[in-house]
Amino acid sequence: MVRDSVWGGLWRRDYLLSSAPWRSAAYLLGGALLGAAVLVIGAALTAVGAALVLVLVGVPLLTGLAFSGVPVAALERRRMLLIDPAPAPTPHRTPETPGIQAWFRLRLKEQATWRELAHTALLALVLWPLDLLVLACTVAFPALLVAAPAHLALTGGPGHDIRPAKLWVVDAYPAAGGTALLGLLLLAVLAHPLGAYAAARAAFTRLLLAPREAELAASLAEVTRSRARLVDAFEAERRRIERDLHDGAQQRLVALTMRLGLARLDAAPGSALAGQLAAAHDEAGHVLTELRELIRGIHPQVLADYGLAAAIEDAADRSAVPVETAGVETAGMALPRLPESVESAGYFAVREALANVGRHSGATRAHITAAHTDGVLRVEVRDDGRGGADPARGTGLTGLADRLAVLDGTLTVTSPPGGPTVLSVEIPCQPQPQA
Repeated sequence: MVRDSVWGGLWRRDYLLSSAPWRSAAYLLGGALLGAAVLVIGAALTAVGAALVLVLVGVPLLTGLAFSGVPVAALERRRMLLIDPAPAPTPHRTPETPGIQAWFRLRLKEQATWRELAHTALLALVLWPLDLLVLACTVAFPALLVAAPAHLALTGGPGHDIRPAKLWVVDAYPAAGGTALLGLLLLAVLAHPLGAYAAARAAFTRLLLAPREAELAASLAEVTRSRARLVDAFEAERRRIERDLHDGAQQRLVALTMRLGLARLDAAPGSALAGQLAAAHDEAGHVLTELRELIRGIHPQVLADYGLAAAIEDAADRSAVPVETAGVETAGMALPRLPESVESAGYFAVREALANVGRHSGATRAHITAAHTDGVLRVEVRDDGRGGADPARGTGLTGLADRLAVLDGTLTVTSPPGGPTVLSVEIPCQPQPQA
């Protein structure tokens, strides 16, 4: 069950029976304790830093106080979950380089750091006394009235005077019970003002500590750059694996196949040894063929050497279903060389589409078109199969969509029952300059 915000719960009939009043009281109590602690610790550190300025030791201490709002704000954003289940994201960006110096330099430039420092000062000087005052009026005062019977019992019972909340004299249990009922009524009546103040207090805190639109845009841009770096690193690792397999394992298998072939020639015809060598030779040949297919699947050499158009032609030639690629050239001109990440994404989109055509569509033919116009690469794979494809049922197309999203690209699949199925890819990009 999703927990409602306190502000939304104020207008519900079961507000008093919900957890909202208790969460409001806990939020304000935590704010009062946190604010008092920040005031005491901040005053002590300021005094120590000012006293040590003459010996220069206090300078870094006073400088560090400028960043005291960062941890306090982080704690406040977590405490706000008591009032509003919608999380408040951090407005801070991640430093591009590791290290404490990079962290300090970035934080000094961010407006959020100074807003958090201002919030910390308000918390220490203004907000926590207000929280404490509201708690005293809406919770502590009625609670003292509710506790009147217990207070009277602890003082010796009837005949002993008590003053609940310092208001009036109570010396008998009937009067104490009436005072307790009045306290319960006040608790119920004041629960709504308590929740309203807590919601307003949290909204004010969110206004100061939540990221601005510019900060959200910068954070989104950083996430996009980070995803692009991950894709580039993945492609580099893919190429490294391809080179290791091509230059290492494949060459060893070639040498092994040659040795087995020579040994097969030297063995006596018709002997058991000759049969075993022939079987081993054939098996090594099959393994070598599979390894070459694996290397081609990791990153085909034709894609690196000749570009996307040639790689699409190669994929079409190896497809289990006949594929027409007349649309890969536009006006008789092949696709230009595009950024490596774009060519790789377009190629593997075609590979995934052709694999799905061969496995699931029941198609007899497929058609591929690819063109680069108006700064956008557009690739379309169409088949004459039964249709009804659901991209959500497979992880291959989902992974492709995520990969294209890093490049600001889109993947669209249209597959009505009865066909045809059309997979369309669009990636904004510019041609690579010719060397």
